[in-house]
Amino acid sequence: MTSNTAIFVATLISCSLLAACDAEILFSSLKKSLEVTVKHRSGVLMAGEDTLEIDWFLNKIFPAGTDSAYKTIKLKLCYAPISQKDRAWRKTEDHLKKDKTCQFEVDSTPYKSSNNKFNWTIERDVPTGTFFVRAYILNGDGHEIGYGQNTDDKKVNNLFDIQAISGRHATLDICSVVFSAFAVVSLFGFFYMEKRNAKASK
Repeated sequence: MTSNTAIFVATLISCSLLAACDAEILFSSLKKSLEVTVKHRSGVLMAGEDTLEIDWFLNKIFPAGTDSAYKTIKLKLCYAPISQKDRAWRKTEDHLKKDKTCQFEVDSTPYKSSNNKFNWTIERDVPTGTFFVRAYILNGDGHEIGYGQNTDDKKVNNLFDIQAISGRHATLDICSVVFSAFAVVSLFGFFYMEKRNAKASK
C-alpha cells in the first residue's frame, strides 16, 4: 500500500468515526441536570412583541463536580407535541442530529451554575403554535451532554402559545378598501361616458 493510499484510508476511517460519534448523540442519553423556568404574561403571546424571561440553574440533586465539563448553554424554543402532530418537519427524533423539535435558537452563552437569566423578545418569524424552552449543555467539543426544560418529560405542563404575525395591518386594509371603491366608481364612470358618447354620435 502506498503512502498516499494509506493516508487516504486513514482519513476515510477518521471521518467515518467522527460521523458515527456525532450520529450517536441521543437525547435519551443526556442527563437532565438543569432546572429551567420561563416567565411571561398570561394569554397568547405575540411574535415580534412579547418577551420570555428564562432562568436556569444546576439541579441540586447532582453531586458537586457534575458540571466540571459544562462549557456552554444553548437555549432553544421547541414545539410541544400538539404543534408537531401531522407535521413531519417538526418530528421528534432521539438522534439529536435528526431531531426537529427545537428549531429556534434563543441564546448561546458560557455556562454558569446559577444566577442565569435571559430576556428574549419572541422573533417575528416564529409561527403560530404551542411551545416550551429547552436548554442544552455543551462540552468543550461542542457536543450535547445534558439538558433542562421548563416542562415535564411528557411535555404537557408549563407550555405557552404564540401567535404569529399575520402580515396584515389596518393601514393596508384601509388602503385596499379605498382602492377597491375607487376601481368600482371608475368602472361605472367609464361605462357612463361610453354610453353618453355613443348617444351623442347618433
